[in-house]
Amino acid sequence: MLKLRAPIVAVLGHVDHGKTTLLDKMRGTIVAAREAGGITQHIGASMFPLEAVIRTCEMLLGEVGAKKLEVPGLLFIDTPGHAAFANLRRRGGSLADLAILVIDVNEGVQEQTRESIELLRARKTPFVVAATKIDMIPGWRPQGIVSLKKSLEAQSAPVREEFQKRIYNLIGQLSLHGFNSDLYHNIRDFTRTLAIIPVSGKTGEGIPDLLLVILGLAQAFMKEQLTVGEGPAEGAVLEVLEEEGIGTTINAIISDGVLRVGDRIALMGVDGPFITRVRALLLPKPLDEMRDPRDKFRRVESVEAAVGVKVVADELEKAVAGSPLYAVESLEKEVDVLEKLKSEVGEIILSTDKVGVVLKADTLGTLEAAIQMLKERGIPIRRAGIGDVSKRDVVEAEVVRMKDEYRGVILTFNARIDPELELEANNRGIRVFKERILFRLVENYLEWLREETAKRRLRAFESLIKPGKIKILPGYVFRRSEPAIVGIEVLAGMIKPRYPLMNSDGKVIGTIAQIQDKGQSIPGAEKGVKAAISMKEPVVGRHIREGEILYVAIPENDARLLLKEYNDMLDEDSKRALVETVEIKRKHDPLWAR
Repeated sequence: MLKLRAPIVAVLGHVDHGKTTLLDKMRGTIVAAREAGGITQHIGASMFPLEAVIRTCEMLLGEVGAKKLEVPGLLFIDTPGHAAFANLRRRGGSLADLAILVIDVNEGVQEQTRESIELLRARKTPFVVAATKIDMIPGWRPQGIVSLKKSLEAQSAPVREEFQKRIYNLIGQLSLHGFNSDLYHNIRDFTRTLAIIPVSGKTGEGIPDLLLVILGLAQAFMKEQLTVGEGPAEGAVLEVLEEEGIGTTINAIISDGVLRVGDRIALMGVDGPFITRVRALLLPKPLDEMRDPRDKFRRVESVEAAVGVKVVADELEKAVAGSPLYAVESLEKEVDVLEKLKSEVGEIILSTDKVGVVLKADTLGTLEAAIQMLKERGIPIRRAGIGDVSKRDVVEAEVVRMKDEYRGVILTFNARIDPELELEANNRGIRVFKERILFRLVENYLEWLREETAKRRLRAFESLIKPGKIKILPGYVFRRSEPAIVGIEVLAGMIKPRYPLMNSDGKVIGTIAQIQDKGQSIPGAEKGVKAAISMKEPVVGRHIREGEILYVAIPENDARLLLKEYNDMLDEDSKRALVETVEIKRKHDPLWAR
């Protein structure tokens, strides 16, 4: 028998833009207040039954004609961002059917907002924008849990004007990311325009509008996707947790079918896929929260999609967060299900011979998001896996480092590394990047890569003999030979001791032994400097003459590199001196420095 399930709605956005606070206001709990720093550290799920939504939206439902609602409710996932979007099924898509992108109306689009937008676009997940913290607009008079329209009617004209100004600013920022957006009540075609619903997680204003828009979009455009049967369950593991008195459990989302006590389920483990049997199913009460229930879980014999449920079974300590979950109907289907798991997760857990970085993350979802972000930025990956950094990871990074010191690194996202192992890695010259926010992990590595590449490039440039052009000053011959000492002016570029010099015919006439200014030896001289130089080889009057122009005799390979790779690091006079030097050399050898 087919029926409609509750849509799974992910809530994501920038740190401290009010994601959990918004959900708290809707479900009347205090999860946000109990969390470390007020930031969501783990994935949570909350079921909003249809009756609760209707009660909240009664006023608006009356205004729109109280249309019959068929969707049985809403299942919200409160998440740090990526875990709800793991591409866990080969057929594509994500665990979430819809998403709410939370943006502080006063701060606008921030770094993690952009990251969330990329994620939503990559997964083609429909979403709406909840413009939060409208109560922080100066002069705002809170009205409680009422519709946006009623709340705006109660505000003064200057406050309404400021509100519109901030919304227009947000619309402008979203347009830079390719979205045509507007306030939801101005939209006629929700398939073409991104809906913005202003809300306050603190006062509750706009929450009825947000719930109704989500419910309406799900019912209008997602009926086929939300139609489920009573077959074997499919879902995903959100977290693997140790529960006192119970042992290791998993928090899971069931997105299709029915899961029963006694069912055999297939999961991905740290050593590959495995099968175990469900011993118990525990549910939080409606409007409660899986991570922090106010009341004890209640035991149930079965659950139907869509639902967040705690599963008790043997060997769950092997399970990995983000793993697909499949109920196995029979022994005959067992091989097929395990192969399905392998093929899906095998695309995420990588082991290659590439010269690339080693990547570790805490869940399959975060690992996949990290892989995608690295690939988009052209960063090759040698090894990608879940869990703590291991000795093998360090060995793999060292193998890479022998070939490319900038790829021989370890990137960890929410993954632990033993301090002694990290010290060992550092002693081997392997840098370990650790972050709990994905975009920072990637950007920190790229910034380090840019800095190290620039340093390396500068070192390579400094090792080259640079172009230089000098004139022997008439009347300033201090010694004619062994060594010849003459006064010179640097016309372009630079000269240094041990630089060879050639004449305008390309003949090398000697090597600079010393450069002196006012009787003191100096390490080099640049354009405009007048100094004395000494050379052992030439004789003044025979090999060089007063008033003669000399050039630095750049080695052919150095000249080739300066022309092709480091030209941007030369000033204009040095570039001209380089061109003149090359032209002199090519009179004798047309292929010189090509």
